[in-house]
Amino acid sequence: MKNLKLLLPAALLALSACSQNTRTTDKDAATTDSTTTVTDLKSEEKGLFATMQMADTIKTGQPVQLKFTVYNHADTAQQFCKWHTPFERLMSKYLDIVDENGAEVSYKGAMAKRMMPPPADSYIKINPKDSLVSDVNVLEGYDLKNSAKYTVKYVGQNMSGLIVKDSISFVYIK
Repeated sequence: MKNLKLLLPAALLALSACSQNTRTTDKDAATTDSTTTVTDLKSEEKGLFATMQMADTIKTGQPVQLKFTVYNHADTAQQFCKWHTPFERLMSKYLDIVDENGAEVSYKGAMAKRMMPPPADSYIKINPKDSLVSDVNVLEGYDLKNSAKYTVKYVGQNMSGLIVKDSISFVYIK
């Protein structure tokens, strides 16, 4: 009986080490190593990544259009979760927007409650060597009031699985 008490925890520990959450794949290793550009480029060449674009200068009263492009450089079709991306519109806070003084812009958009795991219709498939584009007016979810230079950073990667390496900046003027 004493041996069984010792074997059960040891067996559970051994089985938990085999969990999907504890495995490190070559792709994971490539994305966690930020010291080498070559490794980062290889992961981009093999799978999905995204970029953001917007005008350098935007006048108040005009839409603040963000162009979000997802690329699939793999040889096979890939998919990503559209939650926390412009492909779903502003149903959650997936952008961090700060002004030149470091003050964060308030998010005023919807905050959708989610049932996990995401259902199959929450995923978008991209064919090999293809891309998808979505545009969103940032003013629909963010409270830009002051004339300033703003920096936009994508922070929805934990839900969508998409990586956007660079932030973008724009000047908002009256």
